[in-house]
Amino acid sequence: MPDTPFAPVILGNETGSFPHSVLAERHPAIIQQVRDAFPYGPGQRRELDELLASCTEGTIEPLPADAPDRDLWQGWGLPAYTGRSWYDVPWLWSESWFYRRLLDAVGYVGPGAWQGIDPFRPFKRAELDAPETDAELAALDDLAGLPEEERARALLHGSLWGNRADLGFRLSAESAEKRDPAPALVADDGDALFALLPRTGAGTLVLVADNAGRELVPDLLLIAHLLDQGRAARAVLHVKPHPYYVSDATTADVVDALRRLRAAPGAAAGYARVLWAALADGRLTVRAHPFSCAPLPYADMPDDLRAEFAAATLTLFKGDLNYRRLVGDRLWPPTTPFTAVTGYAPGPVAALRTLKSDVVTGLSPATAAALVAAEEQRWRTSGTHALIQVSTSSSSSDLESQ
Repeated sequence: MPDTPFAPVILGNETGSFPHSVLAERHPAIIQQVRDAFPYGPGQRRELDELLASCTEGTIEPLPADAPDRDLWQGWGLPAYTGRSWYDVPWLWSESWFYRRLLDAVGYVGPGAWQGIDPFRPFKRAELDAPETDAELAALDDLAGLPEEERARALLHGSLWGNRADLGFRLSAESAEKRDPAPALVADDGDALFALLPRTGAGTLVLVADNAGRELVPDLLLIAHLLDQGRAARAVLHVKPHPYYVSDATTADVVDALRRLRAAPGAAAGYARVLWAALADGRLTVRAHPFSCAPLPYADMPDDLRAEFAAATLTLFKGDLNYRRLVGDRLWPPTTPFTAVTGYAPGPVAALRTLKSDVVTGLSPATAAALVAAEEQRWRTSGTHALIQVSTSSSSSDLESQ
C-alpha cells in the first residue's frame, strides 16, 4: 500500500469515534456474552476478567513462548506494539489481537478439554436455525423461472446484503438509484463482475468469505449458481482457520450451512446438491489460510496467497472486514478510486460489502455528497448501504492527485 498521508491509518484513540466505541464498548460486551454462553470454570473466568481489564485500560502483552502461532504474530507486528495501549495502535490490529487473546482466555488455543471449542458457536447456530432462515430460503423458489442473468443478479444481491437475503433476492439496484438521492447501493459494478465470469465453463472464482450463518448461506448459493451455470469451472472458498470476529465463517460453519440447505425443501435443497457434488469432485475447495486472520491489509499478503489470487479469474472479497483489509484500513476520501487502492492486487478483484465501518472508496462525487447531506456520517457504519466494486487492472497513479 503506497504512503498516503492524506488518508491516515485508523486508530481507536479518538473518544466518540466508531473505532473507540468498538474497543471500549463492543469488546467488553462480547466478553460478557461469551462468558454467559458457556459453563466456563474459574480459570477461564479469571482469564476473561484479565482480558477485560487489559483491553479497556491496559497495554498489549506478548504471547507466551510456547504459543503455537507466536512466530506468526511476531511477523505481524506484535514486537512493535507490545507495551502500547490498545487504543494507540492501528484499529485493525487491535481488533484482531482482541479475538486472538479471547481464544487464549477460553482455552481454545492451549491443550485441555476446551481446546478447539468455538466460543461463538451458539450465536452462529442460533442465527442459522432461526425461523427467518426458512423464509429466506423459501424465496429461492421464486427465482426458478427467471432467466439466468436475473437469477445471477438476484443471488449476487442476496450475498451482498447477507442476512437481509430475502431483500437481496428482490432488490433492484436500478430502481433504488432512481428512487433515492442517497441510494442504498452506493456503487454498482455488478455488470463488470459478471463480465469477468461469462458462461464458458472455464473460469476460477476465489471467494473470500466473511460471516457464518445466514450470511454464509447466500455466499454458498451464489457459488452454486456460478458453478451450475458454467460461469465458473472451479471455486475456492476461503474461510477463517479459527473463530474470529464473533461471526466469521470457519470450515465447521460451512458444513453447518450446507446441512441447513440440504434439510430445506424446494430449490434450496437443489443448491445444496450442487455444492455437495462440487466439494466431492474437487470443483469447490475450502481453504483456511493463516493470513485470513492476520491483522494486516491484503497488500501485505504472503507469496503463496498472492499466487493463488493471481491464478484466479476473479477474487471476490466479501464483507466489511475483508473490504478494510483489501483497500487498507484508512480514512480515505470516499471518492478515492477503488482501482487505485487495490492496484497492488495480482489479478482482478471485486468487493461485495455492506458498509459497517468508516472505510469507503470509489464513490462518485454526487453520491458522496448526497450521502453526507442525507445522513451526515452514519451511512458509513449503519449497515444500510452497500457496494459492489470491481478492479481489473493495477493502478496506483490516481492516488498521487489526491
